[in-house]
Amino acid sequence: MPEIQLDITNSVGLHARPAALFVQEANRFAADITVRLGDTEADAKSILDLLLLGAVQGSRVTVRAEGPDAEAALAALRALHARNFDEAG
Repeated sequence: MPEIQLDITNSVGLHARPAALFVQEANRFAADITVRLGDTEADAKSILDLLLLGAVQGSRVTVRAEGPDAEAALAALRALHARNFDEAG
């Protein structure tokens, strides 16, 4: 199962707006996508799951995808992260 690691660097972590953008992007794909922080795993297509994950600035998360478009899903989520979840500055 392909996976990527992302260091959360934006000021609010993976919370509220960044989490909503992450879920929106994940839902564009058929692949099952999970986000892991430590021993906790979240469904990347669930805003509640991502918020409960508690990924703050400085966290490193592992994103895994399984399905026909898994690689494309990971590439899109990596691009969203590279844009710093579209935060200004």
